[in-house]
Amino acid sequence: MKKGIHPEYYRAKVHCACGNEFETGSTVKEINVEICSKCHPFFTGKQKLVDSAGRVERFRRKYAKFQKDSPKAKEPRE
Repeated sequence: MKKGIHPEYYRAKVHCACGNEFETGSTVKEINVEICSKCHPFFTGKQKLVDSAGRVERFRRKYAKFQKDSPKAKEPRE
């Protein structure tokens, strides 16, 4: 490897929004993430709605009137 062209490599602490913390290697000393392997639905097996940009709520508002007018929506559920 050439000298002087590579960034410094640190043992970085990763902080998740769920409270989980772990160490990894990175060019920055601290990393903040919203989802880690302890809380991600793929790894936990639990279905959890992850919506950081409000897309789901926007979709529900947009299609709410179609749900009301739909014949299937009028049928009672068991």
